[in-house]
Amino acid sequence: MLKSNILMSDMESLPGTRRQTHEPFEYTKHLLTDGSENSCTVAFYELPPRKSNYPYHYHTNVTEVFYIIRGSGIIKTPEGDKPIRAGDVIVCPPFETGAHRITNDSETETLVYLDVDTASDTDLAFYPDSGKVGVLARNHYTGFFKKADTVDYYDGE
Repeated sequence: MLKSNILMSDMESLPGTRRQTHEPFEYTKHLLTDGSENSCTVAFYELPPRKSNYPYHYHTNVTEVFYIIRGSGIIKTPEGDKPIRAGDVIVCPPFETGAHRITNDSETETLVYLDVDTASDTDLAFYPDSGKVGVLARNHYTGFFKKADTVDYYDGE
C-alpha cells in the first residue's frame, strides 16, 4: 500500500511565526511547505492593520500567487496601487512586470491571504525602491547587495 504524501491543513493548525523587525513591515506567517521538498512554498499570512508584508520587489525565477481570504488592502504594482479584497486572486510573474508589495489599508481589520510560490534552486529578488538585490538559494536569502555596486566580470581576477 502506498503512503500518501498529500499535505492538508488549515491556518489555525499551523504554528505562526511573527516578524516585526522594521517599520512599516509586519506579518505572521503560517508555513505549510517551504519549497525544499516540494515544487512550491505554501503559507498563510496575516497582516495587521496599516502594515505591509515585504518591500516592493520582484523575483527572476519565482511566480507568486496570492489568494485574499479576509480583509482588504492595496497591492503596489508597476502600474500603480490597486485595491484588493477577499476573494481576489493575484498572480505575480517573474521580472519587473510582476513587481509587488501588499499593504493592509484597514485601520482595524487583519488582512489574511494564502501565498503559493513556485520553488527554485536559485533566485534573485530585486527591490526597485531601494536599489537592492537579494540572492536566494532554495527560498532562503543568502545576502543582499546594492545593484549600483556591480563590477566588471574580470574585476579582481
